[in-house]
Amino acid sequence: MIKAVVGANWGDEGKGKLTDVFAKESDIVVRYQGGNNAGHTIINSYGKFALHMLPSGVFYQHITNVIGNGVALNVDAFVKELAALKERGVPQPTIIVSDRVQIVMSYHILFDKLEEERLGKGAFGSTRSGIAPFYADKFAKIGFQVSELFDEEWLSAKLDRILPAKNTLLVHLYGQAPMTKDDLMAELKRYKEAIAPYVHDTFKFFQQAVDDQKVILLEGQLGALRDPDFGIYPYSTSSSTLSFYGPIGASLPRPIDEIWAVTKAYSSCVGAGPFVTEIHDEVEAQELRKRGGDAGEYGATTGRPRRMGYFDAVATRYGCQVQGATHVALTNLDVLGYLPEIKICVAYETDGKRREHFPNITRLDHSTPIFETMKGWNCDISHIRHYDDLPVEAKAYVDRLEALIGVPIALVSNGPNREQIMARQSK
Repeated sequence: MIKAVVGANWGDEGKGKLTDVFAKESDIVVRYQGGNNAGHTIINSYGKFALHMLPSGVFYQHITNVIGNGVALNVDAFVKELAALKERGVPQPTIIVSDRVQIVMSYHILFDKLEEERLGKGAFGSTRSGIAPFYADKFAKIGFQVSELFDEEWLSAKLDRILPAKNTLLVHLYGQAPMTKDDLMAELKRYKEAIAPYVHDTFKFFQQAVDDQKVILLEGQLGALRDPDFGIYPYSTSSSTLSFYGPIGASLPRPIDEIWAVTKAYSSCVGAGPFVTEIHDEVEAQELRKRGGDAGEYGATTGRPRRMGYFDAVATRYGCQVQGATHVALTNLDVLGYLPEIKICVAYETDGKRREHFPNITRLDHSTPIFETMKGWNCDISHIRHYDDLPVEAKAYVDRLEALIGVPIALVSNGPNREQIMARQSK
């Protein structure tokens, strides 16, 4: 069984909690793309954690956690997160790292920061984690695979090819001091020593896992609308956020059995780019933001306040479609309990026309929402543990969202904890 948990929107949908729940019944949990530029928030008996680099199965002793070849591996962040788990009493997890995964270098982070500063008002809202420069180097064939760390002659020759181009940019575009080969070689050696105990041929590992009929969970980062092909490019991330990339980025070229797309009961977004249902009244937006989840709506990695909006059925339907979703998990339903009426965006108005299909970036940038309004339940539902016990208005809201997005909403979350996830029979 291969199952994927992915985002239907802009990221920050609540995937971490669902991944944590599914991990309990899995044998293997895999990170297959992205780096430490986004995080999954998990609340369990050990406390509250924001994981950026580690797979979400690290809290279970029976799980093998895999960092796949498609990930942007920040070794320092990896080591730091592992140490933080130990400090907080979490037993040492089983982790393997693909020998084909590539490493985020210190200069990737530097170039990310410098380019955002150079762009000024035209910046893309990067987390400045080095992700775009990392993937640019990967596809330009000048990145460093983990396997390369174990051959110093190879590394030396590669640095001789890379350094002139990097230093030309540093000195002449950004006005910075050049890098030295000795410093970069020392950095690579440090990474090798830190990561060596975890390195594994993950392709071979997964061939055996499939033969042994293991339950494998693919853990997606960010959401469909941050995908560089089908998202709001160029306000996107630099690796595919889609479920279909999962088997490739995990070293597991097999079909996925279940694809769970996660979406909130409202919309939120960190970073720049078009966001059609955004609430521009800051008082109204802040009220929703502060109620949103255990610690409010702030980015798990950046701490930036999320942009807030009403549920966007156009974007979410599209996100579920490009993810190939077989099931939907709806999170944060309880957050809306303070509203007497709740808006849902059912279509966009673009160029004077009503559109129900998510448009390309140039049309999206001047689209406005067409709302319908439903009656709210106007009470706290966070204590309810069975879906049928929800107020009729809350169930009607879920029914309407399911009809609009066209994929069964099989799970509904009404709080930040594991036990606050309710199974729902689709109609």
